[in-house]
Order: sequence, then structure tokens, then C-alpha cells
Amino acid sequence: MSPQLPPVAPAVTAELVAALSPRLRKRLDSGIAKLADRPVVRDGAVARIAVDDDTDLELHAPDGAVRGADAVRCGCLLAPDCLHRAAAASLAPVAEDTDSAAPQDHSAAEEDAAQAPETATPEQRAAVRAVQLATSAVLEAGTDGAGAVLQAELLRAAHTARLAGLHRAAATAVSVVTALRAARAADPAYHLTDLAAGLYDVLSVAHRLPSASGGELTALRGSARQPYRPDGSLRLYGLFSEPVLTASGYAGAVTWTADAEGRLYQVSDVAPGGAGRAVGAADRTVRIGDTALTHRELARAGLAVSGATVSPTGRLGAGAGVRAVRAPGVGWHEEPVARLWAEPVPDQIARALAGGRDLLFLDVTLTGTAAEAAGDCLLADCSGVPLRLTAAHDDPALPHRDNLRLLSAARGTRLRVVARLTPAPHPRAQLLAAEHPTRVDTRLDIGLDRLQGADLPTTAAAPSGSVPVPVPASASASASDEAPIHLLRRRVHQTVSGGRPVLALPGDTRADARHLRRSGLATAAELLTDLHSAAADRAHDVFGRLRPTDPDRFARAWLAAAHYTSELDRTLCLAAWTP
Repeated sequence: MSPQLPPVAPAVTAELVAALSPRLRKRLDSGIAKLADRPVVRDGAVARIAVDDDTDLELHAPDGAVRGADAVRCGCLLAPDCLHRAAAASLAPVAEDTDSAAPQDHSAAEEDAAQAPETATPEQRAAVRAVQLATSAVLEAGTDGAGAVLQAELLRAAHTARLAGLHRAAATAVSVVTALRAARAADPAYHLTDLAAGLYDVLSVAHRLPSASGGELTALRGSARQPYRPDGSLRLYGLFSEPVLTASGYAGAVTWTADAEGRLYQVSDVAPGGAGRAVGAADRTVRIGDTALTHRELARAGLAVSGATVSPTGRLGAGAGVRAVRAPGVGWHEEPVARLWAEPVPDQIARALAGGRDLLFLDVTLTGTAAEAAGDCLLADCSGVPLRLTAAHDDPALPHRDNLRLLSAARGTRLRVVARLTPAPHPRAQLLAAEHPTRVDTRLDIGLDRLQGADLPTTAAAPSGSVPVPVPASASASASDEAPIHLLRRRVHQTVSGGRPVLALPGDTRADARHLRRSGLATAAELLTDLHSAAADRAHDVFGRLRPTDPDRFARAWLAAAHYTSELDRTLCLAAWTP
């Protein structure tokens, strides 16, 4: 995916792909690959691609994104019915809805909720069914088979869902397309677990929504806009800043603050852009009130806000009535922010797994590093719990990996850190901020500040390359001690990668099923057996010909297996964090 192309609205991509002839649809993926190698030039709101020496393709994005099919223009002889327009739209990032980030006042939010029906409307049922069918087709094909045509069908279904008021399904379906494109482009930022989670959420919403009512239906519908509510006057203390870099082409920074009661608030600056914007956003002035603080400065200072408006997730609004001035900050060991680290770690984990904030405030002792498939992780002891701290981003423009590598040499150093929980059967989190290993009362934003070898304790030698140290036996349970849920989880993930055909290959699954039953996981054994059965279910007609596959049955079997592994992982995660 070219970061130079402006984001394209889902409905535009769906429209352009749908307009192709069957012959051109078959050539769409190869057309995208050819276009990806062509140079792109940005001229203000126009991105221009040189298709060949005599033909240019233009994407017009006056507000930062392409919002109409007529904004994609090609100079070839076959235009507007050419392959190039659809290929360019499929290559570009997917634009977010124009109203998704618009503030919504308190009265409007209440009015919308009051007018919402108590059960799903026929239009919503039809829309969510379209999303379900398109997602099932993607799951059946796997990442290798889910090319631009299947992606466009899912984008079309997402657009229909958004028009029907199903904003959660629409947003998650778009995120699935973004992850599919990253997977097919071998983007280093792609993670199989993220795509699996997106598919699970879409299919789960589609399965539950038709019979939901009341509060459950409201949650399944989601909201198009963040309902900002008045919150009076706030005295905030800076905690840390983190860069934002999404696969959908957005970048910037978010600064986290806390009030005297320990409630968290965010000040964000996210817009279309790449890694360069993520790096530079930390030195931009925060967009709230008249303050001249940058994000980097706010992370270490304070803020006094009057007329504050706040979203349900804690994001501070920047309306005309908001006033903000700089105020003194406090250290992490000082009140009132020190109370964030005083909360017992198991309580923090339980809240995160229940859908609350996923930030963890931990006191750790660094113990070394360990090699993993995705890169080395930092090992630490957290009150007797062996913890793995990983990088939040792998982009080389951001210093996450380099900082973790240097910190791994400071073994024995005790630090206060902020991390984001990664649900797993073992303690695992992304390191976001930490105390400086040698400078008292100095904080590090792991994704923005670069450590140097001279910053390490004098007893620690800066590592020359990645030299993992042995992991203590207590740091990870042996395979024989772990619940063998991986036998089911790997099939769930294999489906996402290879689709139904991978699980339909001849093979004996009875050994895995027996292993699960012997470990007390009889339900997992049944789900594994049913998943393989659904994948291999190809009945013959009276003439001996194979009937078409049943994507619905296969998707239901996969959803059941994914739900089981997700819930069991939550339970194992909470248990793992308990000393």
C-alpha cells in the first residue's frame, strides 16, 4: 500500500470495482501490483500516478480523502471504464467516515438514543446479513484468496451497514480490508492476530444483532460520532505521549493525562499521514484552548481546563468554548498520579479484560531479553510475575525497537513503566513509557524519545546487536505445563491465512482432539472436530458433482472456535498475572 496515495472512501472503491467487466475483474489484482510500482507525485490535493510515459492517473482529495468516483480520473483511452481507476482505489488506504470523529453534543446523543428502535430494523437486518456474507467469503478464501474483488464486496457491505446505522460493523469491516491489504502486501506492520480479531468481531456482531434488543443492540450498532459531554473544569497532570501510526494511512500523537481522582484523559492529533507525521506530531502544539504546549511538553507538565468536553473514551474536545492554560506537572512517584501505580496489578488486568482501559501502570525490574518470531522482547519481573514487554510499533522511523534493545542491557534496573495489555496466556504488554534508567525524575516516551548507550547504567554494556539471554524456567511454562488450547487456536489462525481449503486437506485430527480431551478441554475438542468437518463438507449431487460449499456453516464453526479460544485466553491471561 502506497503511503503517498490519499485515503479513498469505501463506497468509491466498491463502485469502481463493481463497474468493471468480468474480464477486467479477473485482472484487477495484477493491475494493482503493476500500479504499486509506478511513481506517485503529490501536488496539493492531487495525487498523480504515471501509468506509462503518456498516461497519468489522478486522485483528487480536496479534504484529504477521495469521496467520489469522479475524483479518480485516468487519461487512458479506455477511461472511465478502465482497470486503472479501480486499481488505484484498491491500492490506496481506506478513508474513515467523515462523521466518525465529529463531536456530538450531549442533547443530540440523548435524542439519537431515544429515537433508536428497541430491535433491529428490517433494513439493519439486511445490511448486517450482507456484511456477514461478504465476511464469510473472505474467511473462506483466506488472505491469499481475498483479492481486490472480495475486498470491494466487503467495503460495499460496510458502506451499506453505515447507512443503516450499524457503525460498529461498518468500521470493523473496513479494518478487516485494511488488514487484508497489509497481509497481501507483506507489510511488516501486519499481524495475523489483528486480522483474526477483526473477522471475529464482524461475524460476532452479525450473529448477535438480529436477535438483540435494548442495551446490547445499542452496543452492537455502535456510534457514528463521539458524544462529547460537558465536564466543567479539570486539573490534569501529564503522563506520557505515544505516536499513532495506522495501516489505514493516519498518523499523529496522543498524550495521556490524569486528574486528581486517577481518571485518564487524552489529547490527540491524528490526521492522514505516515511515519513522518507520527514522529513530528509530538512537537506540534496541542489543539485545546489557547495553550502553547506541545504534546511532548504536556506529557511532563499539567493543564488547567475550563468548559471541558469529554468523550466516553476520555478524549478531550477542542471546541470554541474550551479554555486551557499550562499548569505544573508532577512526577510519577508523586500524588495524585502515583495512585495509578498503587492499584493492584490483577485488578488492572481484570478491568482491561472486561473492556475497560487497557493501560497498565507497573513497577518492574528488567531481567534481559528473549527472542520471538516478531522480534526480541524485553523481559522483566513484575512483583514476582515474569513479564514480556514488546514494541508497540515496528516501523524503523519510530524508536520502539531500538529503545527495547538498549533497555535489555540494563538488567537489574528497577523502573516504573506504562504499558498496554496484550491478552495472552502469559503476562505480555506493549511498553509505551518508562522512567529513565539513570536520570532521576526523567521520563521516556518509548515511541518518541531515543535512548543512547550513554543513558544506560555504568554497569550495563550497550548491546551490539540482538543477543538474547536465557529465559528463566519461571518466565515461561513448558509446553507440557500449558493448556493445549494452541491446538485449536492455530486452526483458527490457519483459516484466516489459508481459508477453508487449508482445513479441508486430508489429515487426521483425532490425535489433537484426544490431547484436548485428556487435558479437560472436551469442548475445544468438539469445536476442533466440527471446524474440520465444516471445512471438508462437500456433498455431491445426483450426478456425482460436488455441490458448492456452505460458507455460512463454515463461518459459524470458525466463529464458535474463535469465541472459545478468546474466552479461554482471557481466563488464562488473568490467571497468569496473579502471582
